[in-house]
Amino acid sequence: QVQLVESGGGLVQPGGSLRLSCAASRNIFSFNTMGWYRQAPGKQRELVARITTYGTTNYADSVKGRFTISRDNAKNTVYLQMNSLKPEDTAVYYCNADPPVVYYWGQGTQVTVSS
Repeated sequence: QVQLVESGGGLVQPGGSLRLSCAASRNIFSFNTMGWYRQAPGKQRELVARITTYGTTNYADSVKGRFTISRDNAKNTVYLQMNSLKPEDTAVYYCNADPPVVYYWGQGTQVTVSS
């Protein structure tokens, strides 16, 4: 069974940056569009960025121009570079395929943007 492990979250001030990583226990990235999702308290989980096997990227309007998704298939890792962070970016961030696979969900990594 594939395990996805997210890391890189933390507490950052508004305007700051973080880089999230998602490592898989085996190669799934070559065969799947991958996405970064987030879930804020009291809100539904949402897809914020996705990258296809060809490297095409798409972003939610709320993060466009600030977040960048990338992948390294050789390392079985997907990244999310987050710049100009805002308090409304506070959430638990997860990676998964797009569309998501139920048994791929990991524990996520907490991102808190606060002064």
